[in-house]
Amino acid sequence: MKTLAVKRLTDTARLPARQTAGSAGFDLYADIEECTIHPGEIFRVPTGIAIAISDIYTAAFIYARSGIASKFGVCPANCVGVIDSDYRGEIQVPLTNHGKEPFVIRRGDRIAQLLFAPVFLPELIECDSLDETVRGAGGFGSTAR
Repeated sequence: MKTLAVKRLTDTARLPARQTAGSAGFDLYADIEECTIHPGEIFRVPTGIAIAISDIYTAAFIYARSGIASKFGVCPANCVGVIDSDYRGEIQVPLTNHGKEPFVIRRGDRIAQLLFAPVFLPELIECDSLDETVRGAGGFGSTAR
């Protein structure tokens, strides 16, 4: 995917932007006058934009911005948001405040980052058994302490 169609849904919306030439993600900006997320609260922050991913084998993913996550404990409520290739609605970012202080968001604040990655869509085949491996059904922590 070389290009991405982005639509501003409001006059105040900012287009996603990479901050440096080496940035993997595009910053997403809040498009709301002001809101306060209190400790333990979730607030869905509008971005005022919609995108059109033209390839079903590509998806967009919304990740936390490390600055506000590490300094204030504010990060996406669902850890990583997934935007499917056929979604055309507004991108909204549900943020949770895991910190101890209220966190204020204003229009134009960078609230998350948007990354793109390939999606593999295998044909699912139901079966009665799976091949054996050394690990087998060993779960959490089964290969190390």
